[in-house]
Amino acid sequence: MPSKGHEGLTGETAKRKDAHLDLCATGDVEPSENTTLLECVRLVHCAMPEMAVDEVDMSTEFLGKRLRYPLLVTGMTGGTERAGVVNRDLATLAERHGLAFGVGSQRAMSEFTQLTETFQVRHVAPTVPLLGNIGLYQAVGLGVDGVRKLADAIGADGMALHLNAGQELTQPEGDRDFRGGYKVVEGLVRAFGSRLLVKETGCGIGPEVARRLVELGVRNLDVSGLGGTSWVRVEQLRATGTQAQVGAEFSSWGIPTAAAIASVRRSVGPDVRLVASGGLRTGLDAAKVLALGADLAGMALPLFRAQQERGLEGAEQALDIILSGLKQALVLTGSRTCGELRQKPRVILGQLKDWLAAL
Repeated sequence: MPSKGHEGLTGETAKRKDAHLDLCATGDVEPSENTTLLECVRLVHCAMPEMAVDEVDMSTEFLGKRLRYPLLVTGMTGGTERAGVVNRDLATLAERHGLAFGVGSQRAMSEFTQLTETFQVRHVAPTVPLLGNIGLYQAVGLGVDGVRKLADAIGADGMALHLNAGQELTQPEGDRDFRGGYKVVEGLVRAFGSRLLVKETGCGIGPEVARRLVELGVRNLDVSGLGGTSWVRVEQLRATGTQAQVGAEFSSWGIPTAAAIASVRRSVGPDVRLVASGGLRTGLDAAKVLALGADLAGMALPLFRAQQERGLEGAEQALDIILSGLKQALVLTGSRTCGELRQKPRVILGQLKDWLAAL
């Protein structure tokens, strides 16, 4: 049993985690001025697809396992009873439909082992590619062995190392020292190899950082760009005083998702597995990022909100709409596979063209 002091700390952690869920379920965590710039991507219609819907094959490999759809339910939560239900419901969906699944940050679990069960989903998702999750600067303190233990404790196939300097600077309890990050990545690459994924958390990864990570041996990147849930905004809504005011200024900070995925693919070449997350809400959004160079599309918020409103059945209905839209986009571009979709013509408009020129 934890000591009385630990009980208090666990309560504070749980309160913060549930506050995150409350804000993501109903709050203003997607600033209206933010955009993925996916509206600047136009896929070109094929009036005569010469194919049947049943011929579409979107299967792909990730973490050594086969997916039926190129979709990752991105890591979002864990650490409370409510979060555990969310993880189990969304992992159940991933198992049913052949998707990949990631848990949220295991920081709370690393501090309080009694929270481990809120991250454990193998009993409902025995075959999915499962990602653990820890922050870069928590990994500094844990070391390679500590990070490996987090992955092993939930039966993860790989580990997501998240980069969230923007969130940390606004979070009242957040980190303020961001030195030594690349050294940590280098050690984790040696430990996990191709099972390591480095991801941002809504501010995006640009070409320069992507190239350096790849030079260190990283083979999986999630650009997680601007345009969806702003974790800076989430923390701004929790903060007071100076942090809240500065957080408001930076809640639109980042590289839009479309610009991040297209520029990073151009920068790192074809051999790195890229996930595009950050503001994807529909199957058409997923098709656009796949056309821009992503291997997988990542999303969580639309499934989470549906789960909060109508439980597992609601999340199932939301996922069905997303997958149906993705399949329809492939048919209407005459693409039997995601590889074919990437080769089809597309039109880049407006601000996205400017971003890509600058990057």
